[in-house]
Amino acid sequence: MPVIKSDVIDEDRRRLLGAAASGLAALGIASLLPAYSRAAPGSVAIRPFQVNVPEADLDDLRYRLAHTRLPEKETVGDFTQGVPLKTTKQVLDHWQNKYDWRKAEARINAVPNFITEIDGLDIHFIHVRSRHENALPLIVTHGWPGSIIEQLKIIGPLTDPTAHGGSASDAFDVIIPSLPGYGFSGKPEATGWGPERIATAWITLMRRLGYTQFVAQGGDWGAVVTDMIGVQAPPELLGIHTNMPGAIPNEINNGSFVGAPAPAGLSDEEESSYDQLVSFYKNVYYAFLMGTRPQTLTGLSDSPIALATYMLDHDRASLEMIARSFDGHDEGLSPDDVLDNVTLFWLTNTGVSSARLYWENKLAFFAPKGVKVPVAVSVFPDELYQTPRAWAEKAYPNLVHYNKLPKGGHFAAWEQPKFFTEEVRAGFRSLRKAG
Repeated sequence: MPVIKSDVIDEDRRRLLGAAASGLAALGIASLLPAYSRAAPGSVAIRPFQVNVPEADLDDLRYRLAHTRLPEKETVGDFTQGVPLKTTKQVLDHWQNKYDWRKAEARINAVPNFITEIDGLDIHFIHVRSRHENALPLIVTHGWPGSIIEQLKIIGPLTDPTAHGGSASDAFDVIIPSLPGYGFSGKPEATGWGPERIATAWITLMRRLGYTQFVAQGGDWGAVVTDMIGVQAPPELLGIHTNMPGAIPNEINNGSFVGAPAPAGLSDEEESSYDQLVSFYKNVYYAFLMGTRPQTLTGLSDSPIALATYMLDHDRASLEMIARSFDGHDEGLSPDDVLDNVTLFWLTNTGVSSARLYWENKLAFFAPKGVKVPVAVSVFPDELYQTPRAWAEKAYPNLVHYNKLPKGGHFAAWEQPKFFTEEVRAGFRSLRKAG
């Protein structure tokens, strides 16, 4: 397991914060470190954090990769049986011969990382304050099979927009927590950590950091958590942004789930979205397994290549894009990007603990949740489904921004950080004036 250095001794705190400050330039960030002395009196301690994976853990990973036993080649010429053997071999070769975890570790440690206990569980988070005045606090939540790795590319453009083609008036303070059971956050030892409880924990985190106003953003599970922050609507919340809206009308969702013909009266746009949903639901067995038998996935803790292939097979468009990247094509994600995320899961042994979120969830994933606060929606073309404006307007009656992007998929912040950051800026621009 990674060594977590979280001492609150003043000398260690100064050393760790100093190391984080010196590494900000690695991500193109000119930012101030968090000033936690401004947090509300009585706050639970916020402890500095660094990642330092023992070399023995990396040796163990190398040994397991070297002793991987692969299956035979698939009997089809496409992706209908899952991750092709060719792609699996390419992942294995890159992991063994070209990949360096220490580079990813350095990128994580280049920004300020912290741990704080909320509701009995240690929560890890990145917190980068902008150097610009009046920066808007933004909490960004990842999904599965994701982690904080997904958001590292957006920290610089959001916290220091003038260095990345933006205006100082669009600056954000960025907070990126690791979901419970994911990455460097604690693993719940009892049931009850579903999206609603996580949303409450995130509100507690923002208050603990001393923020009196904030906005929230998310995709995948992060979108569900962010919707629930919107449902809970704390007075500090100005609005939310989602790149995977919970906006499918129940009658549409129920029909597409069972693969029924499209209902009559749909527009061409809605019918296309319906067909996308039917296709997705035919290939969502990973979610069924995690939602019903997460503990059965013990192999994800024992075999790194099993973990990698399971994580790669999230959705058809993402898998095909990742396969092309391992073939040498310039795609939204590089082989190193992919393996940074997989290796983080492996080293923290969170393959099973992260899967339990599917078991915990009692919400309809894509259905409207009853969000009344201002909402910004960004629609990426290779997302699981394209949200028509009509659906977004019905699900989010206070829709303040809606836009369709020319490129990008399910992992929008990771794949297309430029488009993503521009959307976040545009989506929250009107709320800055209102706030």
